Amino acid sequence: MAYQQAHENGRFVLWNDRMTLREHTPGDAAVVADGKPGDLDWIDGVPGDASIGAAAMTARAAAAGCYRSPWGFYAILRAEDDVAVGSIGFHGPPAPGEGEVEVGYDLSHSARGAGWATGALGLLMEWAAEQSEIHTVIATTEPWNIPSQRVLLRADFTRTADRGDLYVYERGATRD
Repeated sequence: MAYQQAHENGRFVLWNDRMTLREHTPGDAAVVADGKPGDLDWIDGVPGDASIGAAAMTARAAAAGCYRSPWGFYAILRAEDDVAVGSIGFHGPPAPGEGEVEVGYDLSHSARGAGWATGALGLLMEWAAEQSEIHTVIATTEPWNIPSQRVLLRADFTRTADRGDLYVYERGATRD
């Protein structure tokens, strides 16, 4: 699946025929962290709890001077109408010399079961594969969250470990 990328209005954006991943700036993230929709039309009216948590993480990173675009939090927008169906993103930039990033994602309740998380993770992984500073992408999920585990397996992640009450999945970032 081919994707395109650009910077629009100070935000990094990735898109394909089905969806757009629009980066939240630290200012955008601060609004979403308060549970508000910001300038987006969310499918369920407001962002989901995990999207709010990811936005708070981005806002805290920016306040601490650690935020580095494009290694943040993105809204998942349907291409047909720009409605936000969830979020996806990185838990921060790769540490210098370590080459590893962690991803997370969240879908609004009304958007679940339609392939949005799988598609967004695939799109983000296409971009990640072209970034020379990373070699491994990890994700964690709760043992009870079978739908999330299925998303990771469809995106070619492999369960590699347990971290407390979480399953750890990993995928190498490959380049052509």
